[in-house]
Amino acid sequence: MERLPKIALPIVFIGIVVVILIFKSTVTIGSGEAGVLYKTFDGGVVADEPPLSEGFHFVAPWNSVFVYEARQQSLEEKMQVLSSNGLEIRLDASTWFQPKYADLGKLHKEKGEKYIERLLKPAVRSAARAVVGRYSPEQLYASKREAIQNEILEETQILLKDQYVQVNEVLVRDVSLPTTIKDAIERKLRQEQESLEYEFRLTKATKEAERQKIEAEGKARANSILSQSLTDKVLQEKGIQATIELSKSNNAKTVIIGNSDNGMPLILGNN
Repeated sequence: MERLPKIALPIVFIGIVVVILIFKSTVTIGSGEAGVLYKTFDGGVVADEPPLSEGFHFVAPWNSVFVYEARQQSLEEKMQVLSSNGLEIRLDASTWFQPKYADLGKLHKEKGEKYIERLLKPAVRSAARAVVGRYSPEQLYASKREAIQNEILEETQILLKDQYVQVNEVLVRDVSLPTTIKDAIERKLRQEQESLEYEFRLTKATKEAERQKIEAEGKARANSILSQSLTDKVLQEKGIQATIELSKSNNAKTVIIGNSDNGMPLILGNN
């Protein structure tokens, strides 16, 4: 009975060591994450193999695992850049990005865990400065936001080529100009709109006047043609036809067939 504590002590000690080794030899990679293995005694970062995927993994207790977010992430940036004429523009943009999964080991080895600060942010800011510097404040304010964000995306992708980071989209949420410049642009746009509206009304009035002129000329030509076709004989024939039709009506009347001033029959009256 006295030997039992002496025997149990090493067993307990061994059990504790085993538990520690098991705890140190396992790692769980969460959903949307990936792990980069670092081998302390075998070359350091494992850069030429795929990263550890989601789930439970056994690793040697003397090695380490660096866990990265592998899903798409968003970088929110508020930048001050200069337009083509040197005016300061405030740009509010979001960048959607993610590390390239297959190259995660290389990213960790060459750029480190702080790759967003060291790599992504400088690239986005540099691209934004280059792109905005091509446009005037009027273009930035009025109609070039979509073009700007597309060009920033292209510039950023060029800067990050072969840098193990994938940039999916750049969204420009807001472009803020100095108040005085903004007010001047708005006044100019209002004046241009008023000018276009005036030109529209003037064009409409001109077209209406032209339409009325053409209509009047058409009526005048029709009247002229009609007047030339109405000879005395034609009028007499029309009168005779009208008199015949009138005589056929049921109303009593007296018709004198004679030679009036215009050679037409005379209707003296109705009973």
